[in-house]
Amino acid sequence: MFNKDGFKKGLTKRHVFFIAFGSGIGTGLFYGSASAIQLAGPSVLFAYVISGIFAFMTMRALGEMALNEQIPGSFGRYAARFISPFAGLLTGWTYVFEMALVCLADITAFATYMGFWYPDVSPWLWTLGITLIICAINLSAVKIYGELELWLSMVKIVAIIGMIIGGLAIVIFGLSTQSTEPVGIQNLWSHGGWFPNGWFGFVAAFSVVVFAFGGIEIIGLTAVETQNASKNIPRAIDTIPWRIILFYVMTVGILMTLYPWNEIGSRGSPFVTIFQSLGISSAANILNVVVITASISAINSDLYGAGRMLYGLAREGHAPKVLSYVSVRGVPVISILVMSSVLIIGVVLNFFFHEKLFFLIAAMATFATVFVWLMILLSQLFMRYKMTKQQSLKLQFPTPLWPLGTIVSIVFMIFIIALLGVFDNTRPALYVGLIWVIGLAVVYGIAKFIHQRKPLAEITQNHSSHHRNE
Repeated sequence: MFNKDGFKKGLTKRHVFFIAFGSGIGTGLFYGSASAIQLAGPSVLFAYVISGIFAFMTMRALGEMALNEQIPGSFGRYAARFISPFAGLLTGWTYVFEMALVCLADITAFATYMGFWYPDVSPWLWTLGITLIICAINLSAVKIYGELELWLSMVKIVAIIGMIIGGLAIVIFGLSTQSTEPVGIQNLWSHGGWFPNGWFGFVAAFSVVVFAFGGIEIIGLTAVETQNASKNIPRAIDTIPWRIILFYVMTVGILMTLYPWNEIGSRGSPFVTIFQSLGISSAANILNVVVITASISAINSDLYGAGRMLYGLAREGHAPKVLSYVSVRGVPVISILVMSSVLIIGVVLNFFFHEKLFFLIAAMATFATVFVWLMILLSQLFMRYKMTKQQSLKLQFPTPLWPLGTIVSIVFMIFIIALLGVFDNTRPALYVGLIWVIGLAVVYGIAKFIHQRKPLAEITQNHSSHHRNE
């Protein structure tokens, strides 16, 4: 079944469910959680809950718009319609920028993980191989993408549930954790209290925690290709609070129960340590399988999301028209190929700068993630204020606590963006983001000036031609 834009509704309820579940699970949890814990100590649990609430509010705002009007390109085109054409260009291209950066980071991470088993193989070979494979998958029918993402997400979910059960077994049965301190819930407050690094450390953790949730906005892009979207999209979005509790709060809480917060990450990945404590000698290999799965899943989703956004930008006139071409299978082929060519650049960069590439790219993507969320919230706010009361009452999936919930969420996103400029290690991300926004503004201004002058030139030319004929 195809819609009016030529996209096929190939994603079923189970596809959307696992895409939603797996979209926010990646290196932000498996590795980034240790950094967040070191910044905030046990209070990081509150940071995850607070950030999760605003992530949920952002996705509810996106869900409200997606069910009110299902269009390819989703939040990029909503910004164009409800705020301004420039806002649409800014949102769409910033999301593409974010996805390009994250894809480059993830293919770099994939090469690093494969190097654990095959240290003699050059990293650029792994990045080229995974780029070609994921490109081929995304050029197939959307159902193939959904099926792959389902199984990749399932591996991540099983790994996290296994870690939680394993951690509980250590606490209940008293298995050794190789820690110098006793195991127990007292570890949450026995080493400096809930806020060992003060309020400053607690606030600093938000920049790491919020980025860990990046990627969940892809659920809005799937609406146009989802069967029975009016039921399946709301169900997927409403699982976000449970995902946050299960995957982040419980996981990090168990880690800090097993180990004092200041020991976590000091002896490698806490996931590996937990599996080793259970007597599983191949813990490092198990984790490597999981993080490889997470990176492949991220590359797969990022390429999907960026391709659909490029299509939407082309439809709004903010990108070359050729990017709006859709194949007979309902796939924006040219957009996918363009994004894949960006990954080829990543292959070249991995050939020369593999060691420093991941952290550089990941830092730049932080600004883009939060900025896109801010634009989603602003788009929903503008949409509501342009609606009549009767139209608002007919919304299928209204945002809770309107308008207070949306306004407070907007303030929170602005706070996170400002926070990037406070700390030395995140300040470059803010600078890159501001340069990006200013650059887009300049390009938009030039394009608009040329567009306005073009009709005048044509009129002048036609007028001169008329006089010559006389």
